[in-house]
Amino acid sequence: MNGPEGWDRRDPHDRRDRHEPHDPHDPGVPQGPGTGGASRSGGRPRIPSPRTAAEDAGPLPDAPPQPAEPPAPEDRAAQPPAPAHPAPEPPAPAPPSHRILKSLLGAWALAACSAEETAAVEEHLTDCAPCADEALRLRDAVGLLHPADPLDLDPLLRSRVLEGCLGRRPARIPVPEWAAPYDAEAAKLDALLSDMGEAEWRAAVRLRWFQDERPAERHTTVAGVIGHLMAVDGLVATALGLGDPLGAAAPHGPAGPGDRTEACWQAIADGRAPHATRTPWRDQSHTLIRTVSFAGRGIADLTVPYGNDRLPLRDAFLDRAFECWVHAGDIAEAVDYPYEAPAPGHLHLMVDLAARLLPRALAARRRAGLAPPPQRLVEAGAPGRTLHLEVEGCGGGHWYISLDSPGAVGTPDRTVAHIALDSMEFCQLAAGHVLPEETAAGQRGEPEAIRDVLFATASLSRL
Repeated sequence: MNGPEGWDRRDPHDRRDRHEPHDPHDPGVPQGPGTGGASRSGGRPRIPSPRTAAEDAGPLPDAPPQPAEPPAPEDRAAQPPAPAHPAPEPPAPAPPSHRILKSLLGAWALAACSAEETAAVEEHLTDCAPCADEALRLRDAVGLLHPADPLDLDPLLRSRVLEGCLGRRPARIPVPEWAAPYDAEAAKLDALLSDMGEAEWRAAVRLRWFQDERPAERHTTVAGVIGHLMAVDGLVATALGLGDPLGAAAPHGPAGPGDRTEACWQAIADGRAPHATRTPWRDQSHTLIRTVSFAGRGIADLTVPYGNDRLPLRDAFLDRAFECWVHAGDIAEAVDYPYEAPAPGHLHLMVDLAARLLPRALAARRRAGLAPPPQRLVEAGAPGRTLHLEVEGCGGGHWYISLDSPGAVGTPDRTVAHIALDSMEFCQLAAGHVLPEETAAGQRGEPEAIRDVLFATASLSRL
């Protein structure tokens, strides 16, 4: 376009004013009259007026593809020669083999695979049935390792597994019902011991019981507790004709649990590894269960001597189950580890044993001068004064305790007192871990009868 008058704005590279030959095919050179080119008369070329841009009328149409211009000769010489054939694309990586993918199933179940490995494993599981079954089993097993859950298995798991197995094929040699609590509690304690190191085996454990109207205690180690259980279990073993676990260290003549325990502690205090008592104790418990399972029904009434006391074999096994559970709790407390109570059915059998022993414990306290004499004598088998013992919670029930004579019969219509307490509280009282005066129990009726029964329950405990 033209500037102010007198100015001539032209591109210094414009060839239109130069004396150069014009290319008739050059689109930049206007042709024909009135186009601003040189006139025939040789006059100065006229600059045309500005025109409207094409984009002012709307969007431009797509330009047709222009053929590529061949490179100049000098550029063609600088370019590398074109390959005769295009380079082939690199082949896709081969999928991992079946062996490699199978080895990744454990990491996949733990969500420890990378994204690529996870995708490869899950794609493989859609086509490989054996690996898919294995993956499901591993994923279920991972659920048992959840850190928010305790390491202990459900105490009822063993019972459910056995119930399922026996439902399909009954055992030809079943464990007697009265021996099942001991079998379960020994297995639970053994599971607790399996994770202990040598330092934990030397941990101090406080054993508590109630004796002569006052609490008593002894301090030992985890190894000492297992030795104590093994020594007292030996009373049942010798009654069945099995070998005495104490061997030459066993005391001569009739000996009760306390004397046998002292002999065992002296025998194991010879510098042996602290966990050396675990294997003989567990082997003895297995032998006891196998022996009574194969012996038949008549074995339940065999008498087991406990020093000056005697118990039928069925009650001796319940006594051993109760003591195994109580001392397992002592060990768990010493190493700061949680421990579960027995199954409700097993706990009920243990509570029932303690309730049945109470009339005899009352008579023993009277003979020792620790309780007042009975108010009146009652013939064996006749009803007499009764205390209603109500144990609440798992394993609980109702028992009617004869107060005047071990041979008398307790009946609801002769009830003179009533005690109600939780099953765990009752077991802790029977183990000597709770004092009678501090027992959390509901009471109604004769205070003297209530006191006698609470103290008699605590007197069932021993070392």
